Amino acid sequence: MLRTLCRRGGAIFQQSQRAAPRLWVTPAQQRWASSLPMNTVVLFVPQQEAWVVERMGRYHRILEPGLNFLIPLLDKIRYVQSLKEIVIDVPEQSAVSLDNVTLQIDGVLYLRILDPFKSSYGVEDPEYAVTQLAQTTMRSELGKLTLDKVFRERESLNSNIVHSINQASDEWGIRCLRYEIKDIHVPPRVKESMQMQVEAERKKRATVLESEGMREAAINVAEGRKQAQILASEGEKAEQINQAAGEAQAVLAKAEAKAKAIRLLSDALTEQNGNAAASLSVAEQYVSAFSNLAKQTNTVLLPANTGDVTGMVTQAMTIYSALAKASSAGSVKPAAAAAEKQEEFPDYLPPPEEQRTQ
Repeated sequence: MLRTLCRRGGAIFQQSQRAAPRLWVTPAQQRWASSLPMNTVVLFVPQQEAWVVERMGRYHRILEPGLNFLIPLLDKIRYVQSLKEIVIDVPEQSAVSLDNVTLQIDGVLYLRILDPFKSSYGVEDPEYAVTQLAQTTMRSELGKLTLDKVFRERESLNSNIVHSINQASDEWGIRCLRYEIKDIHVPPRVKESMQMQVEAERKKRATVLESEGMREAAINVAEGRKQAQILASEGEKAEQINQAAGEAQAVLAKAEAKAKAIRLLSDALTEQNGNAAASLSVAEQYVSAFSNLAKQTNTVLLPANTGDVTGMVTQAMTIYSALAKASSAGSVKPAAAAAEKQEEFPDYLPPPEEQRTQ
């Protein structure tokens, strides 16, 4: 019995869909949901659809997806709402930015019905209402931004429009999920000026980068010269230190060699026949010096007896003997004075230097 009733109801439902008048169905309702079905007692509601039922012209209930039963003549399906996400194209419109630039903007609106009762009885045409609300909200939000910020802050602009739409559409049972701006058209002159601005900005960046490169190059060159001068000065300093150390060592070596030679000479003079050896050395030096005359300069001062080698040697030895006697006399006087003091004062002790000379 139930199967037969369901088959007859399905057949009647198909016939009603073919022959049912659609004069009261608006284009918006056709877009938002399927056509209104007839009351065939047994109805099958598709998934993601909500059928609003009126009983004797008053709201009764909302049919859930699946099998449903209605009373003929008393119950009537008044609205069919789709619970899927709906995409609406917002027509292109003109808006004026904060810096008085006229823009042509269109967008796409994504929304969903959350409460079929509010969407059916809260507003006459939900699509038209949401579209108009999106356009007016877009105008108001664009009026708060300059042209440059419109391009940079597109995401914040979209979120502000969605927030404003949701505040007004809560009473309609509709939730705006997101809003996206598709195209932004600017006047040709403004577009040309923007292009010139972009080119000028690129030239500015190129100039700045080039100047920074030249500055870095100059800094590097100056730093290299500085380091080179520092290294050169350090090298010169080290060279001078080494040279001074070498000269000091050479002077010390010469002084030690000269002192050693003087000691050897003094020892040799104190030995037997030391005067004769000294005379021979002076004669050799005289002959060697005489052979080098007039080699370095043309001006030569010669004594009267240049050829008398014996006389020159005798004169040198006489000078040496006089100096030796003077040094010996100088050493004897302190000794004699110390002896006299010791005779006068028996307890007197001469200083260590005098004791050594004695």
